[in-house]
Amino acid sequence: MARLEGLARRCLAILAAACVLGGLGSAARAQSADQPERAIRAALAKWTSDFNARDAAHICDLFAPDLIYDYRGFPERDYSILCGLLQRSLADPTRTFSYALDIKEIIVSGDMAVVRLVWTLKVASAGGKTEESREPGLDVFRKQPDGSWRIARYIAYEAP
Repeated sequence: MARLEGLARRCLAILAAACVLGGLGSAARAQSADQPERAIRAALAKWTSDFNARDAAHICDLFAPDLIYDYRGFPERDYSILCGLLQRSLADPTRTFSYALDIKEIIVSGDMAVVRLVWTLKVASAGGKTEESREPGLDVFRKQPDGSWRIARYIAYEAP
């Protein structure tokens, strides 16, 4: 009888340990599922900060080399055109640009993610005039070979 009780205690201890380890495993899986979203949020925040600081050194790092983007009213463009536009804008001494970011949701599936967001752009001219536009859009991120998340496609438009 004492042997059965000892065996039962050991079985219960093993079962309890398995439950704890299983719980830790699911917590680790949940944590790893959150990593892409955190990485994407961090990349967008860094880009916003760099843009607003006029730091053009890494302003194109958010975008994949095979980027295609579509902004309502303009022809479809690629990485090189966007990078040139961003760098010229940041170098323009007659205007000051600033972006604010509002992320509505991030959906991650494997090595792809879709971000629904709204950018608010303020442009101040040397004459003191300031214009503001709201630009809702969808950014499609793809995980790159180096592990970073970059925008491969985006669609945006100016809200009325």
